[in-house]
Amino acid sequence: MHTWHWQTWNELPYLTCSLLEPWSHGFFTQQFWLRSPDELTRVLHPTAHAYRVKQVHGNTVLAPSELTDLADNEPPSADGLITQQTDQAVWACSADCTPVLIADAVTGQVAAVHAGWRGTALKIVPQAIARLRQQGSQLQELRVAMGPAIAGDVYQVSEHVAAEVGATVVAVAPENTAALLNALRQLPNSPLLDDPEPGRARLDVRRVNALQLKQLGIHSEQVAIAPYCTYQTPDRFFSYRRSREKKAQWSGIISRDFSEQRKC
Repeated sequence: MHTWHWQTWNELPYLTCSLLEPWSHGFFTQQFWLRSPDELTRVLHPTAHAYRVKQVHGNTVLAPSELTDLADNEPPSADGLITQQTDQAVWACSADCTPVLIADAVTGQVAAVHAGWRGTALKIVPQAIARLRQQGSQLQELRVAMGPAIAGDVYQVSEHVAAEVGATVVAVAPENTAALLNALRQLPNSPLLDDPEPGRARLDVRRVNALQLKQLGIHSEQVAIAPYCTYQTPDRFFSYRRSREKKAQWSGIISRDFSEQRKC
């Protein structure tokens, strides 16, 4: 059983996960609002270099070598970042969407992913894992932590959205909405919950991502899901659904070198 721990920096709280303990990482709270990824990287590791992208709810995953410095300093559009070297910090920001941090226990390389319902429907987390595998990662060595996000029991979506996301984990055509939703309901620990409003449903996006990981061949002990809902924890997390404010919290992780450790 993976545990989640509250840490503090200058009396400000952030969250870490035991699954990612070998890596400097953090799921930061709204109390760190206005601090940039560069500043937050220094909280975790003073000499690491920070990387971020402009998130657009897609499934593009980039590496530091693919980030070009634009004249207006606007980062490229993507929703995931993977590292290529030691001491690279990759960041994702989120309010109700799921921040996903991925780490490789052999290579030390890591990824940070922003997985909202649109990105989940486009399988962004499997896309990030595919890119890590291109760099030599093996599925059994990956560790995946999903941070605070809106919980399924309070996340109301249209049945069309639920079907679009659910089509990634059940073998039913997405246009056959009724059959697809019924198949989702039959899954153990279903990501689909009933909603009293006609044509609407409650959707657990983190659970869908967990099912995508399972179908890739990643075991449940390699995955941790934070026991916090952004919508229902207003003292710690921003929630767009709750306040309609365009504010978000950052989640980041730093790559490391395991080669010296393996020599011991």
